Amino acid sequence: MAIQLFKLAIDATTQTDVDVSPDITNYFYLLNEDERTAGVLTIPATKFIDDAGNIMTDNLTTATTDNGYYLLFINGVLQQSSLYSVNTDGSQVTVNNAETIPVGAPITLIVTNFVPTADSDTTITT
Repeated sequence: MAIQLFKLAIDATTQTDVDVSPDITNYFYLLNEDERTAGVLTIPATKFIDDAGNIMTDNLTTATTDNGYYLLFINGVLQQSSLYSVNTDGSQVTVNNAETIPVGAPITLIVTNFVPTADSDTTITT
């Protein structure tokens, strides 16, 4: 009899449930001329208020690398991400080309982070 490889006959099914739960934080600010210098608006984290109307006493939530993002609205208009930056520690937001933003304009920063979880169940039958 010739040599042959014997294999186990296995049948398996896997059920995976993925939950992608966004964690969204909103911050609000009204433009104050004191934060604008030479067309650049630098907003310290402590100048923002949160959804509950509380003045921030700490740094802003930061977007998780590869799993989060920022949206910045000025006067209700979504801004291009190349126009602004958020410090890596969340201590301030910098808006470039800000010379034409009117004093008192509402600025909203939305921070969205995703916290995905996955659970798999594999059933093997032989």
